Amino acid sequence: MIESLVLTIIAADRPGLVDRLAACVADHGGNWLESRMCHLGGRFAGIARVEVAAEKLTALKRALHGLEADGLRIVVESGAHSTGSGQAASTGSGQAGAAGGVAVTIELVGNDRPGILRTVTGVLAAHGVNVEELSSECVSAPMGGGDLFQAKARVLVPAGVKLEAVRADLEKIATDLMVDLKLRPVG
Repeated sequence: MIESLVLTIIAADRPGLVDRLAACVADHGGNWLESRMCHLGGRFAGIARVEVAAEKLTALKRALHGLEADGLRIVVESGAHSTGSGQAASTGSGQAGAAGGVAVTIELVGNDRPGILRTVTGVLAAHGVNVEELSSECVSAPMGGGDLFQAKARVLVPAGVKLEAVRADLEKIATDLMVDLKLRPVG
């Protein structure tokens, strides 16, 4: 049987961190399936999903926790069980989740100020929309106009929720927040 693990990693950023993690997984017969990692405020932060044979699970967990001596903090959690073929179970097209629904991307750009993300996610939560991926950053605005907040998200609008209702509520707050907001179905 194949076991799936989700690893959350944080450390002082330096060259070789991902190599150490990947080597540890590979040395225990594990398969690195997917990850999101980045440099944030001088720190390395990431999340990864790996698979390993059940009989090697304990040894891999022990080895991952052994990396903490190198200054890495790693949280290891059990993920969804695999199909056993080395491939993660999938919903197919990426347009519908396990519970049904429509995958949508949201892009937002506006002058930075506190509360933008909170307001947007509040609307999503009110409609029962699940945020599956989110990336955001503040960048200098062209022509020295302060900072711009940019965010891109992939969300799942559940079956039974009208995408147009979500769009209408997001457009209302976009005007109040003075941000440009684009929402479009994936695929």
